[in-house]
Amino acid sequence: MKSGTRDEAEGKFHQIKGKVKEIAGELSDNSNLEAEGTNEKRAGKVQEKTGQIKKVLGK
Repeated sequence: MKSGTRDEAEGKFHQIKGKVKEIAGELSDNSNLEAEGTNEKRAGKVQEKTGQIKKVLGK
């Protein structure tokens, strides 16, 4: 798998994982888990955008 495609896929995975942590934190009233999920979701978005940029620059 090319680097850009891999970054996009991993970014989406981290966004989903972050959203799950965020919801779990809300349901369990655990603000630390909720914040961790929010941060992971943001990092996933950045990684996905990085992958998109790599794909564009690689063409």
